[in-house]
Amino acid sequence: MVSTEAVTGPYARDPFVHPALFYRDDEDYLTGTVPFVLDGLRAAEPVAVAVPGANLRLLRTALGRDGARVRFLDMAEAGRNPGRIIPAVLREFADRHPGGRVRIIGEPIWAGRTAAEYGPCVQHEALINLAFRGRTVTILCPYDTGGLDADALADAWLTHPVIIENGRERPSHAYAPERAIAAHNEPLPPPAGAAAFSFDAERLPVAREFAVSTGERLGLTGQRLGDLALAVSELTTNSMMHGAGRGTVRVWAWAGQVLCQVEDGGRLGDPLAGRRPAAPGQIGGRGLLMVHQIADLVRVHTGPAGTAIRFHLGG
Repeated sequence: MVSTEAVTGPYARDPFVHPALFYRDDEDYLTGTVPFVLDGLRAAEPVAVAVPGANLRLLRTALGRDGARVRFLDMAEAGRNPGRIIPAVLREFADRHPGGRVRIIGEPIWAGRTAAEYGPCVQHEALINLAFRGRTVTILCPYDTGGLDADALADAWLTHPVIIENGRERPSHAYAPERAIAAHNEPLPPPAGAAAFSFDAERLPVAREFAVSTGERLGLTGQRLGDLALAVSELTTNSMMHGAGRGTVRVWAWAGQVLCQVEDGGRLGDPLAGRRPAAPGQIGGRGLLMVHQIADLVRVHTGPAGTAIRFHLGG
């Protein structure tokens, strides 16, 4: 059972519930997740499961015919870019079911994640608490204690107000999501060989042409080349509006992907920027959200000296 009674501090009265489930093996995983799903179904609560492939198959099999009433998503696909999970997975499901409690199992961190993905994953887990504050939603986040290292488990204590382990639910002794967000707001120095182009308002179209030609030379084609053009256009336009009217685009190849970074002198003050679904009829404010939707990974560093946004595109 997952309740709000164990939560202490400023979030104790929040209807949003966000526990981490520490599990050791498949049996432990099912013990912690199947009752969570079935309790929700018995209460006529909408239930979604967004976990990586192997665990998705495990849980779908265990639920049997009850699984027909659950929405299943492979997190390794839907949430490969952690910045896409809140708007395109969690909010997308919760917003379609207003008026009552919604239950979601979300497993954004697993042993197959890359080192580059890990920091954005931790920030995602921390930002869930801001994105859903005050909402009647429960998001249960499984953590594999055998496959993940000690740092990942320690970060789970930072980003979740409640920890469930060995069937016991207890408040986190280290809950501090803002600290987790800040800890992974890391500088993003590009490699020395990255192609670079400085732009201002007059050179904005040339910046996009530079990025596209460089991306093509590095192997991008077709839709992915169009994605690069769109993302650069959105980010450089943001630099004009919020980044002192000038910036730098850098493009390079790394580990079979093309990486692009847009830097400017502005500071990104909203930690949820790019992670809120666009409101119906909203004009503007969709640029970073769009980049999250099309990129394989987005990393952000912001501070007094400016902001750098780096995105990854596979071929």
